[in-house]
Amino acid sequence: MKTLGSYILIHTVEEEMETDSGLLLSSEDKNSFRYKLGEVVTPGTSVVGVKKGDKIYYDKAMSHSMVINGEKFTIIQERDVVVVL
Repeated sequence: MKTLGSYILIHTVEEEMETDSGLLLSSEDKNSFRYKLGEVVTPGTSVVGVKKGDKIYYDKAMSHSMVINGEKFTIIQERDVVVVL
């Protein structure tokens, strides 16, 4: 599988988030955050900021989901990556 241009194919990583006092956030609360954690599956041919296997935070409002061979992936553009871990 090859991603072209500035597109990045990722798997979304489910985070367990908790408050400072130790309370776990519900999935509804987690969905209120603008940015999500993902792992890069395949960076596009012109992507220079990330590589395969990198963990990133991306703008979920700019993402698109698709199913390839029965597996769910998320597609974003390089400009929508905000943090590389």
